[in-house]
Amino acid sequence: MTDLTHLRPQAEALVLKLKGKGLMMTAAESCTGGLVCALITEIPGSSTVLDRGFVTYSNEAKMEMLGVPAAVLGRVGAVSEETARAMAEGALSHSRADVSVSITGIAGPGGGSAEKPVGLVHFAAAGKGKQTRHLACQFGDRGRDGIRALSAATALELLSNLID
Repeated sequence: MTDLTHLRPQAEALVLKLKGKGLMMTAAESCTGGLVCALITEIPGSSTVLDRGFVTYSNEAKMEMLGVPAAVLGRVGAVSEETARAMAEGALSHSRADVSVSITGIAGPGGGSAEKPVGLVHFAAAGKGKQTRHLACQFGDRGRDGIRALSAATALELLSNLID
């Protein structure tokens, strides 16, 4: 696994920002497998800002734990704007958090296609009383660890921007 210590300052800044605003967060993670929550929990005092995390790797988990509609998954698949938005909004409604971030993508080395290549990752950030934000990134085939690390960093940044 890639060393993620370079992301610690970014996670620490997010924890401080959440504390300063009195907000709790949650994360719905697929291709990152819990990296965002792991980064947050590296920071002392993170228990005051992290409510819970959802690792929803399978479509069934996305439906059961987050309420992602089967019709969305059937129509556009797990790696899509619609699914990322549904994951972020589902995480918010299935937790006590004020803000959420979701990540769903193709970390490789296999699983990609011409339409959805390895390195394609969709993100969403949702907040109570806020418009859900979406971001799609094509990181390219940088290796599984590289894609996952870039995805975690992007999710932290997206959530930080949401609460600004």
